[in-house]
Amino acid sequence: MSEGPRNVPSVATTTKRAKPAYTCGECGWTTAKWVGRCGECQTWGSVTDSVPAQVGPRTTAVLPTRSAALPISEIDVDTARATPTGVDELDRVLGGGLVPGAVVLLAGEPGVGKSTLLLSVASNFARGVTAPATRAGGPPGPAGEARTVLYVTGEESAGQVRLRAERIGALAPGLLLASETDLATVLGHIDVAAPEMLVVDSVQTIASAQVEGAPGGVTQVREVAGALIAVAKARGVPVILVGHVTKDGTIAGPRTLEHLVDVVCQFEGDRHSRLRMVRAVKNRYGPTDEVGCFDLSEHGIEGLSDPSGLFLSHGGAAAPGSCVTVTVEGRRPLAVELQSLVAPSPLANPRRATSGVDSSRLAMILAVLHRHAGLRVADQDVYVSTVGGAKVTEPAADLAAALALVSARSERALPPAMIAVGEVGLAGDIRPVTGLDRRLGEAARLGYQRAVIPAGTGVTAPEGMILLEAEHIRDAIALAVGAEAERQSGSR
Repeated sequence: MSEGPRNVPSVATTTKRAKPAYTCGECGWTTAKWVGRCGECQTWGSVTDSVPAQVGPRTTAVLPTRSAALPISEIDVDTARATPTGVDELDRVLGGGLVPGAVVLLAGEPGVGKSTLLLSVASNFARGVTAPATRAGGPPGPAGEARTVLYVTGEESAGQVRLRAERIGALAPGLLLASETDLATVLGHIDVAAPEMLVVDSVQTIASAQVEGAPGGVTQVREVAGALIAVAKARGVPVILVGHVTKDGTIAGPRTLEHLVDVVCQFEGDRHSRLRMVRAVKNRYGPTDEVGCFDLSEHGIEGLSDPSGLFLSHGGAAAPGSCVTVTVEGRRPLAVELQSLVAPSPLANPRRATSGVDSSRLAMILAVLHRHAGLRVADQDVYVSTVGGAKVTEPAADLAAALALVSARSERALPPAMIAVGEVGLAGDIRPVTGLDRRLGEAARLGYQRAVIPAGTGVTAPEGMILLEAEHIRDAIALAVGAEAERQSGSR
């Protein structure tokens, strides 16, 4: 007897569907279900529904369209050499200038001077200038081969940018200006103008009609950045993108934006100070420990090759409560003056106010001085500030702050030609700091003759400088007071 047909299991041909995803509009974090608060950036109400992505690869292999792979020894290195921008401080941060095909992201708070700096850079690049101007608003350096630069602004009108260019002297014949917010139109300008450098101010204001979402959202920023990066790599054109920052100081938009670009620079500065600093957070073509210093005024922005004078008072005779230290920003030593004021307080809880100094660090220094040096300020208001709007965060300024507080409490001035560098420990010990030789060299260049430093560092004193080594905070106070007594007895 023949058997009937068996039940053969059928092969499933359906594809797996992608799970619905929800994306944060601030940082790009994704989750499988909706939540009211982002699990990455902790922002409320920023998680929205996104289109589910198709599961599985969709890209197939094709033949190389631009160029075939070459042996590494046959690669032309001239295409990767940096071109100076004419702004020495920016070139210092970038590692020598702009590399063809490089994409630079410059982020900073509103009003810090990003547009002013990039307009000056675009003008210098269009003129072929490699040497900076002698003063802000003055004539630029000698011009070389003229270039074409496209400046795309999405935040201001073309007339506003023109007025700023007249004010800072950035009217260059090869500088083309376009006020656009549509990505397709921007790409059309690039095809027509064929620029040798592109500036987009800013990436959060450009949007694509082919992508859903509001300008500045995660999807739009990713699309705009990807299109501009593709243009930079295909044409070998350096591209500078201006980025916004959030209220906590981080770059707005998805974190993938920082991974896609080649260089990420932070533009920092206090709104009430003229000093501006540019530091590289990421740099594929140079170091990330360099800092560029600029002076922002009504005539434009000017690089500062020697910014130490901005952080020192020029009053003549030394006053009680003042001490100078040398901090290190990147590889650059900067002399900074710390000033303190100690006054009787009518309040039950005396004030502890700081400007440019970490308040928790001040509380620790006051506790150490109270415990190990007998400084009584429990019923006193204490104010500590820096000169010129500088921000001091490194522990190397602890000793200078402690000596300034002792000087203010005793109403006795420290020697005017003395600096103090060292970290103060909780046991009252003075600890070594990094880069002490560079700090002392900068102080000697500025004319300082004495330096209170940690003991046992083995550093050699610069010519014309006397090193006063201290192991404990009491020793440092005695050395500083003894140096002042010696100065006063010698002047009689």
